[in-house]
Amino acid sequence: MNTAVVKESPVQAEDFLPLNGTDYVEFYVGNAKQAAHFYKTAFGFQSLAYAGPETGVKDRVSYVLVQNKLRFVLTTPLKTGSDIAKHIDMHGDGVKVLALWVDDARSAYAETIKRGAKSYMEPVVEKDEFGEVVRSGIYTYGDTVHIFVERKNYSGAFLPGFKTWNTVYNPEPTGLQYVDHCVGNVGWNEMNTWVEFYENVMGFRNLISFDDSDISTEYSALMSKVMSNGNGRVKFPINEPAEGKKKSQIEEYRISTAAPVYSTWLSLPITLSKPLRRLKTEVWSS
Repeated sequence: MNTAVVKESPVQAEDFLPLNGTDYVEFYVGNAKQAAHFYKTAFGFQSLAYAGPETGVKDRVSYVLVQNKLRFVLTTPLKTGSDIAKHIDMHGDGVKVLALWVDDARSAYAETIKRGAKSYMEPVVEKDEFGEVVRSGIYTYGDTVHIFVERKNYSGAFLPGFKTWNTVYNPEPTGLQYVDHCVGNVGWNEMNTWVEFYENVMGFRNLISFDDSDISTEYSALMSKVMSNGNGRVKFPINEPAEGKKKSQIEEYRISTAAPVYSTWLSLPITLSKPLRRLKTEVWSS
């Protein structure tokens, strides 16, 4: 029996957190250069920008990849015992930042903080010869954060502190277009807590719900509620384990990473082959 429930769209109040879409996804990884080569070779990403000691950043190196509307940042620590190193030690390679593109990063921060968000980064203005970017940030579950990025007054390759990364090796794109949705896998009986977080703190609504009869195998199951912002450009399904003969796949993810995880789906053109249309990359996150 299909028990998925599609929610009626209520009359929308003024959107206090207008989002233009996903700005970038940042992974903390053990070897950023090697990871960049993998994403270029396997998925057709192109080189975009770089930050490290050569650009004045002393504690990390970051390689930025791009394909259509996708930007991935791959970051590796240069110092043992740093927050980035500790993150990798605890969780392995995984997503740290899911950045959201906004027109006003100060307002996004103020509106979410006053509704109960935990601060990760107060608004900061970053400048170079190409203009300025304003960024601010809040925590979501685990160690994962949302950073609000305001870049309307910036014309550089990526962000201040980064320089253009030109390479000879740039494979042909594979057709990846944009982040379709990012799934948050949380613990037992935590789904509704985080649904309420996205409703109350970020103004999202529950678009559709699935119970364990919709998403299950002979041995494992999960439940899910899909959260969407007002314009539908940002969607966060929230999954939690459900009872089965064996451990839920959500519980296995959490045990293997010692934390909640993101599982990021990338939208592909429908002209590609059927297997590629359903291509999914799993990203561990804390």
